[in-house]
Amino acid sequence: MEQNSQTKWGQFIPLVTVFFFWGFVAASNDILIPVFKKAFDLSQSESQLVSIAFYVAYTVGSLIYVGISGLMKKDLINTIGYKNSLALGLTISAVGTLLFYPAANLGSFPLMLSGLFIVALGFSLQQTVANPLAIALGPIKTGSQRLTLAGGINNLGTTIGPLIVSFAIFGSISSATNDVSIESVKIPYLCLGAAFLAVALFLKLSPLPDKPAIVEAKLDDTSVKGSALKYPQLVLGMIGIFVYVGVEVSTASNLPAYMEKDLGFAIKDIAPYISLYWASMMIGRWTGAVEAFTDNVDTQKILRFIAPYLAFAIFLGVNAAFGHDLAPFYVYALIILVLIIADFMSKGNPARMLLIFSGIGILALLIGMFTTGMVSVYAFTSVGLFCSTLWPCIFTLAVSGLGKHTSQGSSYLIMMIMGGGIVSWLQGYVSQIIGIQHSYVIGILCFAYLAYYAWKVSGILRAQGINFDEKIAGGH
Repeated sequence: MEQNSQTKWGQFIPLVTVFFFWGFVAASNDILIPVFKKAFDLSQSESQLVSIAFYVAYTVGSLIYVGISGLMKKDLINTIGYKNSLALGLTISAVGTLLFYPAANLGSFPLMLSGLFIVALGFSLQQTVANPLAIALGPIKTGSQRLTLAGGINNLGTTIGPLIVSFAIFGSISSATNDVSIESVKIPYLCLGAAFLAVALFLKLSPLPDKPAIVEAKLDDTSVKGSALKYPQLVLGMIGIFVYVGVEVSTASNLPAYMEKDLGFAIKDIAPYISLYWASMMIGRWTGAVEAFTDNVDTQKILRFIAPYLAFAIFLGVNAAFGHDLAPFYVYALIILVLIIADFMSKGNPARMLLIFSGIGILALLIGMFTTGMVSVYAFTSVGLFCSTLWPCIFTLAVSGLGKHTSQGSSYLIMMIMGGGIVSWLQGYVSQIIGIQHSYVIGILCFAYLAYYAWKVSGILRAQGINFDEKIAGGH
């Protein structure tokens, strides 16, 4: 039994490399946005086309997958195998990175967007495979914690991605200038494409199962009739995923413009704060993943204090390695205490956690909107802390009680990732009317809906006989 457990962790480790890449590229987009904005003389809303191209590709990819499976009358992924599907997704993403070379030579913004779209199209296939696979590689009762842990690895990528891409574009701190050359994005993304292909080969040779029994049974179920859309928790949850990914992405993608325009930061100096935002996601997810390591309640309580500060130490270490001044970030340790207290208050109930974290998210955005200087920056970056565990909360609540419609419902939820692009563009558009700082009212509306969903879905699920205080299912 112990050997079997070790084998599954041996399979889980190579799998999370793709989670790392998703985070690395997604957060690096926040560095590309101000670079493209200056190089191509774009408005703030036009610069957010980067987010739209990237996140809408997830929806397009999901629709292509569903369409091909429908034409084949059998599941595409189950037909070609899980490792082959991951390798195919990575290869598609590698093709997208190749477009950065001619796009930079031609100075073409549309071609740049096309490259990002294709990269994310590959990510869509990878995510369709990797999320259920992460749950399947071990006991079901800790499946959601493994998914949260994989999300923590994802956020390790989001933490270092902006720093590496910023270094590649602007150079070291001592030699960096604020000059922006679109030519400078070519080499970083060609290297990224080579890394995609290397990982595809690595996964092909890894012990990762091609057709794990648990996942295969779910995807091969062609007897399911009716629609998951008849369940209100799913329909409301789809909107929840849309606005959640929206506020998560738009908060970060509009932050560079706020810091540059309103606070006078140079573009080259913004990367550490983008890194802090995505590190905040890692801090929260590492806190929420402690149950994947131990069943001992007392040990879990201790780890809930250790895990977030360990993640914070990694953020500090990475920034120190890149030569950034760490002094502005030490005060953030106090804000992390708010996350820990909120985590204990939730008591593992996903609806309660969603309500509490959404409320604190609203408060953080209000502080950011009505203060100035570094207080506002810390307030906006802390949104990452309170977004960190909302994905598994919403996902768990939305598919609870769906029974045989669970897989269908999950695919609908993945499609709603497009909210990351649309809400970012909307905030960029609103910023042109009321200013960037006050445009964060869009994020407040997103959190307000999530708080409403937490309240509403609790009643819906109780009426169906599902009580998370009695049976915790994926609370983190």
